[in-house]
Amino acid sequence: MATNNVLQHLTLPAASKHTATVIFVHGLGDTGHGGEPLVAMFRSDPQLSHVKWVLPHSPVRPVKANMGIEMPSWYDIYSFGFNTQEDEQGMLESARSLDQLIGREIDCGIDPSRVFLGGFSQGGTMTLLTGLTTERKLGGLIVLSGWLPLQHRFKEIASRYASTVPIFWAQGREDPLVLPKHSAECVDFLKTQLGASLAPSQTEPTGVAHKIYGGLGHGVSEEELADLKVWLKRAIPATK
Repeated sequence: MATNNVLQHLTLPAASKHTATVIFVHGLGDTGHGGEPLVAMFRSDPQLSHVKWVLPHSPVRPVKANMGIEMPSWYDIYSFGFNTQEDEQGMLESARSLDQLIGREIDCGIDPSRVFLGGFSQGGTMTLLTGLTTERKLGGLIVLSGWLPLQHRFKEIASRYASTVPIFWAQGREDPLVLPKHSAECVDFLKTQLGASLAPSQTEPTGVAHKIYGGLGHGVSEEELADLKVWLKRAIPATK
């Protein structure tokens, strides 16, 4: 069931005139606070001073794969791995909640082309689900160690913009949870099933910019974040 309650979230305001927003979605067991160190790195760059950051907190729920322990999670996980049933209802409910946050930014006067959605791990998965099904064409998506969910019906629920939204997609070669092979298969799905194209480079905000980073597990690296910073500067330059 859709909710009228806006997600609890942190807001880190733009340091200069606010003309763009990035909503960054945390992973399993984390909260919006977990994204603050990452955001601090981007906010310190003068070329991104116009960006407001929104860090939502997921609901707390029992997670079956973790013995039913309650923890912050965007949806239930029945078992770890990708050949398993997915919590479609939970995913779609969280997607609607994140879409409400997107709508708030647009209602405040930010053009959809300057609203970006991103996330790590489970948050990257929610980024793809929300960003490729919302009826608003966003400026771009940021997927860090994430995967494409609900592939059995994704073509059915994808928006008319799904093939053209720029995506920065980063993946660790040594990731034991989201294997590089699975990440590549998800990108191939976007190409073959939705008609997306590949970007000419990892820092070019056109098409899907997908890169597997050596020496990286299920986390983030300095090289990855440096590429993301360049991508963001190109995707949402400051306006005059």
